[in-house]
Amino acid sequence: MARYDNILELEPNLDGTGLRVGIAMSRFNQDVGEGLLAAATAALIKKGVKESDMVIVTVPGALELPLVLQKMARTGRFDALIALGAVIRGETYHFEIVSNEMAAGITRVNLDTGVPVANGVLTTDTEHQATHRMSEKGRDAALCAIEMARLLQAL
Repeated sequence: MARYDNILELEPNLDGTGLRVGIAMSRFNQDVGEGLLAAATAALIKKGVKESDMVIVTVPGALELPLVLQKMARTGRFDALIALGAVIRGETYHFEIVSNEMAAGITRVNLDTGVPVANGVLTTDTEHQATHRMSEKGRDAALCAIEMARLLQAL
């Protein structure tokens, strides 16, 4: 609901009808990725995105996500993109490098291409945390993608 009578305020729009959505999923920690993917696609369908308007690609790990998302964005075929995967903390500094660089790369794709990318990559301390959060995070990423695509169209 609008806050002011005389100021235009764009309301969130979660109608996915007619949207074309690309999904890039990391295969590392694949069980979590598959859980994220199932939740994301179910949410997209529930909001009106047709299965035929979705494209799913997979990459070896989270660091490869930004490049494939950039390529997908530059095709002009997608209204929004979704990044899915899980980076689970190990015993080395590698977790921080992968998490930070992956997130920065995804942000850069958003800004450089103008195509919204919902970051549905979990960064957790344990596999249990990742499996516990995968359904909600997958759904949230799908809703974010729809909302941002519609907001950019409205602007």
